Amino acid sequence: MWIILAAAIVPGILLLYYVYSKDFNPEPKRMVYKGFFYGCLSVLASFVISGPLMSLGLFSNEPSTLLEAVKTSFFGAAIPEESAKLLMLWLLLRNSPEFDERYDGMVYAAAVGLGFACLENLMYVISAGAGWFYVSVTRAIFAVPGHFAFAIMMGYYYSRNHFDWRETTDLDRIKVWLFPVLLHGIYDTLAFSSGIAPEFSGLITILLIYFCIKLFKFTRNRILSEASRNQYEATHNIDDQ
Repeated sequence: MWIILAAAIVPGILLLYYVYSKDFNPEPKRMVYKGFFYGCLSVLASFVISGPLMSLGLFSNEPSTLLEAVKTSFFGAAIPEESAKLLMLWLLLRNSPEFDERYDGMVYAAAVGLGFACLENLMYVISAGAGWFYVSVTRAIFAVPGHFAFAIMMGYYYSRNHFDWRETTDLDRIKVWLFPVLLHGIYDTLAFSSGIAPEFSGLITILLIYFCIKLFKFTRNRILSEASRNQYEATHNIDDQ
């Protein structure tokens, strides 16, 4: 049981440590733990959103056509999950004095996103039964880093909207929700499509891998860029005092 638990949560913990370690002024660990817990709660919140959407017939749990795959990817996963994560991120940071630097938004969004990913991962791995090892490996390679990338995107725009409110446009404010939803929806559509069209599964898998590589490179560059900016601004402020 401990091996299964570790297989489910260790990838997420490692990614959270990575983004946390790049913070020049590390956030209080209690806040990061709290964000992770809020992320776990966002799994339940996403069910509250996806349930009515399914009742309305907007998606199916077992898509059999490309159109159904798109609908399931967006209405069954991307929209409810990213909406729930954004709600939890807002609840976490709305009155927090700890949210005082741009990079903080990415740290806390990663905590929420990876809290979601770890609990979801645990649910998938446990339900896989004897196939838990295969499920844990594939989700560690694709699903968990995917949630991490969506979270970094959300955190980046959350910080922009918070610290540059007067300079941001209405479109910028929507991006904090829209971009993670779009990336998540595209990712899931590619993943579903490989099973729907087995004759194109090889090509679709290549497209999914390419999409993931580009997404992960963008995420890494964004983390390093914002971390460097955060360090420069912190040092500059110290020098001015």
